[in-house]
Amino acid sequence: MELAPIQDLGLTKQREVVLAVIRARPEHLTANEVFAYAKAKLPSISFATVYNSLRFLKDAGHIAEIQFGNGASRFDRMTSRHDHAICTSCGKLVDIEMEHPKELVDKAAAYSHFKPEFLEFTLRGVCPDCLEKN
Repeated sequence: MELAPIQDLGLTKQREVVLAVIRARPEHLTANEVFAYAKAKLPSISFATVYNSLRFLKDAGHIAEIQFGNGASRFDRMTSRHDHAICTSCGKLVDIEMEHPKELVDKAAAYSHFKPEFLEFTLRGVCPDCLEKN
């Protein structure tokens, strides 16, 4: 997926910094983590500005927000449909790009009586780093 250059998006300096932080990091950051990295690049930025920038960037389709239950939202530079694996030990979150069999979508729709729009898959387990520690 080719991302548009940040400077071509017509964003404010603060929004450019927030987007640059998300694009530069391999992990899926929380708002607090985005703030810490953005503050290092632009010391005058406030948490409120980062939070509002995240909302704007999400609504504009430049980033995706990932929510898992009651935990903090995480932000993803990858906006196309994809799945995730999350470590139940350390919370590490990684992208998975895979196709879902039509039969799985049909079965989920039959059980729920929902008209399917898309299916999100979340694999929960222990990541290789945590397995190695144990």
